[in-house]
Amino acid sequence: MPSRTLPNFTAKEVAAHNKSESCWVTLGPKVFDVTDFLESHPGGGDLIMEYAGKDVSEIMQDEVQHLHSENAYDALDEFLIGFVATDPILSTAVKSDHPQDILPLPPNKSGAQELRENGAAEHVPTRNATETIDTLSTEVLYRGDMDLKEDYRKHKFLNLEEPLLMQVWNGGFSKDFYLKEVHRARPYKNGGSPPLFGNFLEPFSKTAWWVIPLVWWPCVTYGSLLAYSGMPSVWQFAAYWVTGLCLWTLVEYGLHRGLFHVDKYVLPKETTLQHAYQVVCRYLPDNRVGITGHFLLHGIHHYVPMDRYRLVMPPALFVVLATPFYKLAHTVFYWDWYVAMAVFCGGIFGYTLYDCTHYFLHHKQLPSFYRQLKSYHFDHHWKDHENGFGVTSRFWDRVFGTELVMPDLSKRVKVS
Repeated sequence: MPSRTLPNFTAKEVAAHNKSESCWVTLGPKVFDVTDFLESHPGGGDLIMEYAGKDVSEIMQDEVQHLHSENAYDALDEFLIGFVATDPILSTAVKSDHPQDILPLPPNKSGAQELRENGAAEHVPTRNATETIDTLSTEVLYRGDMDLKEDYRKHKFLNLEEPLLMQVWNGGFSKDFYLKEVHRARPYKNGGSPPLFGNFLEPFSKTAWWVIPLVWWPCVTYGSLLAYSGMPSVWQFAAYWVTGLCLWTLVEYGLHRGLFHVDKYVLPKETTLQHAYQVVCRYLPDNRVGITGHFLLHGIHHYVPMDRYRLVMPPALFVVLATPFYKLAHTVFYWDWYVAMAVFCGGIFGYTLYDCTHYFLHHKQLPSFYRQLKSYHFDHHWKDHENGFGVTSRFWDRVFGTELVMPDLSKRVKVS
């Protein structure tokens, strides 16, 4: 029997549904909308409301309050609406050589086995059945194809079996509906790429990570040598080149927050720096042009985050985005063409490190320092996409007040 195809919610979104008008609870990684169950709950709706937006695993096993029967768990499954990645699951994915086997939920056979080995399998669904990992033998943890058509019928958003671009363009989606759905990640064929154009343009939308250093490092080397030839000393050249590298980290944050996440502007703190960003982070236009542009730039990455070939920027698109920065460098450092070139090349090298890092964070096993970055970036995807914009560093998140600090949604709270 094929599984129900359900979205992956962020932890922040789940926690926000803590009112009687919209009450969600979690049981491990499973998310339930129990709004319609509040009045009929045998223990009263007030008890559920104490756990609105929170995990109910411990309270449902509490012998003092009430030890729930298997029938209660079966009844709860009727309200299942999706999944949320808990800290044990994210931690396992961060350490995994193949995180796409685990995320988005539900995991495939290999990912399920990893979760079992790391003690993170409780209540985790499988990709081929409604049972959970902890109740199934390894032999039946087989990953069948997700029912993509059923997902489309249920959520009325995008059919991953059909070219996505024209679906977004012709979908007539409101901004609120689009943003709600596009940030609910879907798994797709072991890190494969769903069709975007469905024609001869399709190959141009996919880029392997190694294309980035292969194409741009020779260009950076040539430009750097050219810049160095006009400098009085290697130290001066190095200073400007490193300046460009450091400036890239700010550009990285600015593009990720101000362009890729232009969908919503939030001021966590009232500071001068926050107000300075208001110009570029104001809003996403509520029309097909704005929504389709957002989807092409970044929305597709949040919708299918483990797509191996849409994690780095295609060279043609990068040329378009880099050209204004080339002009800007020569405008700011107008007094010396070679200085401007050194700064620009340092910045381009920073970009290549960013793109490769982004790919490795999603798909490679990493040393301990980078594992912290991986955990931070996974939190951006699966906990709170409105914060945590730094990919190679969280420095500018701290400066601009968008550092992502989220408690584990699965943290148990006992009633005294």
